[in-house]
Amino acid sequence: MARKSFPILKQLIQQSTNRCFTSSASPRAVTLIPGDGVGPLVTDSVEQVMQAMKAPVYFERYEVRGDMKCIPEEVIDSIKKNKVCLKGGLKTPVGGGVSSLNVQMRKELDLYASIVHCFTLPGLPTRHEDVDIVVIRENTEGEYAGLEHEVVPGVVESLKVITKYCSERIAKFAFEYADVNKRKKVTAVHKANIMKLADGLFLESCREIAAKYPEIQYEEIIVDNCCMQLVSRPEQFDVMVTPNLYGNLIANTAAGIAGGTGVMPGGNVGADQAVFEQGASAGNVGNEKILKLKKANPVALLLSSAMMLRHLEFPSFADRLETAVRHVIEEGKFRTKDVGGDSTTQEVVDAIIAALD
Repeated sequence: MARKSFPILKQLIQQSTNRCFTSSASPRAVTLIPGDGVGPLVTDSVEQVMQAMKAPVYFERYEVRGDMKCIPEEVIDSIKKNKVCLKGGLKTPVGGGVSSLNVQMRKELDLYASIVHCFTLPGLPTRHEDVDIVVIRENTEGEYAGLEHEVVPGVVESLKVITKYCSERIAKFAFEYADVNKRKKVTAVHKANIMKLADGLFLESCREIAAKYPEIQYEEIIVDNCCMQLVSRPEQFDVMVTPNLYGNLIANTAAGIAGGTGVMPGGNVGADQAVFEQGASAGNVGNEKILKLKKANPVALLLSSAMMLRHLEFPSFADRLETAVRHVIEEGKFRTKDVGGDSTTQEVVDAIIAALD
């Protein structure tokens, strides 16, 4: 694979320029999926902040529930048309029932790269300081291929699919991300000591791509050792590139170390579309107590929406939003229960709006 930049990657991560974006910028349509449980509560928070900033975006809302058999065709068409989507959590049934709509969406839109940025926020107490990890996860194959069948009663086969094409693609994305963001190291996470063919192919692909980026340090780590190293010395990691399942586990672990899933942003990126949502597990999506008390943490989705604004080439709006969020977190007066406070979602949102400069 020749070394070539990804256009969406550069849009997604570009820093602010001297251009001043105002409400006179051409507004962009964004597909909005509020989702299940607390999803509508936190997506409403984003809408309020966008309106307060007069950000040049408007939302096309679609109701999607996790217990649907498939994502409605009009929703997929809207995302393909708008090229960008903001999404609340969708609850996935455990065991039998419908398949995950989250996985369906990634496959339908070929959102092959999941990006989760796990970093410590000033003022938020954590076990470790100076955590700044970007987990880049292959999003379309591996154990999530969904190829399962019962061979005979009581015996089930679940196939893990790894291809050179997808492995090279995600490795190149990770190194390109590191290059553009002036990151120093990429670590490939694997279990090639046991899954010698599948994870061996993933590692081979990573090594081939790494050779094209000699200025970036490249390391490899077995996934079980990686988990131990994450909770003991997370500061050693920079950019991590992983197959599908490992990435889900690593991103959630890193998020917990850095302050919790309620404050970690993320996005799912393909060649043509991008879907932004809470970076790590939206495990509280169906938490009835949080929903009843209206105390869901809106920070993760707000920071994800800042990623979205950069992707849409509105970096000054993204900077304003991130600065306001960081100010509220550092000040410490308004925090939800998961990060040591007792504020409602609305109280946090009001504080962030008040902090907008």
